[in-house]
Amino acid sequence: MKEFHRKLDDWVEMNALSGEGTLEFAICRADGGGLIGDISLRITNVEAGQAEIGFSLHPGRQGKGYALEAASAFLEFGFGALKLHRIFGRCDARNAGSWKLMERLGMRREAHFREHALFKGEWDEEYYYAILNREWQARTGEQPPQELKTALNGWETGPL
Repeated sequence: MKEFHRKLDDWVEMNALSGEGTLEFAICRADGGGLIGDISLRITNVEAGQAEIGFSLHPGRQGKGYALEAASAFLEFGFGALKLHRIFGRCDARNAGSWKLMERLGMRREAHFREHALFKGEWDEEYYYAILNREWQARTGEQPPQELKTALNGWETGPL
């Protein structure tokens, strides 16, 4: 975990000027058991503080909590160090493992795009999920960054 945080700090420094970029990590077992999958956080709108989270795991490693642990760390980093306002994810509607994971993370389904693209000769359907900084902080018991509270002053009617 120390190496993870060090690499995140390096990435923040490298992208501090532009505010853009994609942070992508391999997901590996702590015991050196090899590659399990990957996870990414892509800044999609710097001004609005929005990013997309994405993940994929080897089918034999799914359902063991690896993606939940990695995605939780990325959400914590995105809302904490990067002070993002909103993080979203998307998946094929048939991929119950992915959308159930996003629901376990506290993300809510915002859209269901029906027959939005042809994939291998069949219509594809996609779900979009998202979570706001204040929703994540309420789940984890931490307060949103002061800069975010100041930026939103006057826009929100209730406590963050």
